[in-house]
Amino acid sequence: MKAVNLEKLLPADVPAGERVLWFGKPEAMSLWRRAYRADGAAAWFGVMTLLNFASTTVDDGALAGFVSALRTLGVGCAALALLALLAWLSARTTLYVITERRVVIKSGIALPVFFNLPFKQIGAAAMRACHDETGDVALALVDKQRIPYLALWPSARPLRFSRPEPALRSVPHVRDVASMLGRALAEASGQTPTAVRAPPVEAGEPARAATVPA
Repeated sequence: MKAVNLEKLLPADVPAGERVLWFGKPEAMSLWRRAYRADGAAAWFGVMTLLNFASTTVDDGALAGFVSALRTLGVGCAALALLALLAWLSARTTLYVITERRVVIKSGIALPVFFNLPFKQIGAAAMRACHDETGDVALALVDKQRIPYLALWPSARPLRFSRPEPALRSVPHVRDVASMLGRALAEASGQTPTAVRAPPVEAGEPARAATVPA
């Protein structure tokens, strides 16, 4: 692991000399498929292409149906390309850092925003792993801590609008990251460190998470 310059990447309130346990970025392809829902968008445009071809062919003939389908397919490809660009920019500008006392999330394509989450503000951590070894580590905050969902996104647990949870999204080797965070949370709270385990899931399947108390 290369050295990380905390002065450049993290807010000033991270104490000098605090030991960094892990840092990393989202994997762009995983972020594109899961946070930006590219799989669902591709399926939707695929269905619309077939429907347009069938309906236009019935009304105006095969050639018109082919042109209509091609037009819909072109729009779909453009939309997927735009989502891919946004996912790549998000992955490039996002940084997740875990120290021995806190989790820091740096996010924002145009304007970087830092979220500094000391372990005492984290009530639990839950992992969601996918078959490609990427996945999410969601952080449930204690009752008094609230961060707006839109301010966090895409570094937020999906569909948790009433009580948004920060999340390390689409990180590579998510099981190792979750296990390391679980040990750090346990050690910080004086508990016996335990490894985190969860079965793999693909995007679109119900999350099966392992929870680590803080």
